[in-house]
Amino acid sequence: MASETRRRIRLTIQYDGAGFHGWQVQPGLRTVQGELESALSRLADRPVTVTAAGRTDAGVHATGQVVGVEMPDRWTPAALRKSLNAVLPGDLWAAAAESAPPTFHARYGAIARGYVYRIGTWESARSPFRRRWCWPVRDPLDRGILEETAERVRGEHSFHGYARSGQPERGYRCTVHVARWVDWPGGGLEFRIVANRFLHHMVRYLVGTMVDVARGRRPEGDVVALLDEGSGLETSPPAPAEGLFLARVYYTPNELNPEGPSHEDLP
Repeated sequence: MASETRRRIRLTIQYDGAGFHGWQVQPGLRTVQGELESALSRLADRPVTVTAAGRTDAGVHATGQVVGVEMPDRWTPAALRKSLNAVLPGDLWAAAAESAPPTFHARYGAIARGYVYRIGTWESARSPFRRRWCWPVRDPLDRGILEETAERVRGEHSFHGYARSGQPERGYRCTVHVARWVDWPGGGLEFRIVANRFLHHMVRYLVGTMVDVARGRRPEGDVVALLDEGSGLETSPPAPAEGLFLARVYYTPNELNPEGPSHEDLP
């Protein structure tokens, strides 16, 4: 009996990271990859593995995670999305599904990724209906300092000082295409950042340090000084995971938006 032909499908998925121990499969722990592969294997009647555009840590959310998967040819993208959403848990959702060429690779084909970090500055941000998706900050923040420091991190720099760990074989240099603070209509500010690559915890260390500068807890120059691998400085503690969203993955240069991911990419 001839083996069933397969088709490659590109999924865009969203998840609330609060209930997951990150993206990657870990024995005995609930992860996004584990839940997604379990649901797809059930639909395919065989074990299925997926490849994501990037890993997210425990507690980090996604509204634009991209996943590549091979499914039996009988599954059209539309049918797969409908059936997948019927069996996925409530904190994981397939927002889109489309056919992809056999050469599509969700991780290696990406040229940039965009994250959004939400800071809750309004009192309403401490509501249980908002605080699990933002970092409520009680102290006043100097908006001008936030915007100035964001401008200084744009371009190509070493982000060794802003990473818990890196990839020594690839170095620590990243090119930041977008870094800006904008109003968050839900009750505060959003930090939007797009780069060709991100180091582990890089966005959270950046936000934690910028916020400390903006509330007067450390000198403004520290944000730039930390881009010097020989500075000897340490970052502020990383901003909490619950404020961070993987908002978009970019595969062609014309997708790159100078404004970065917008609130429309988020719930």
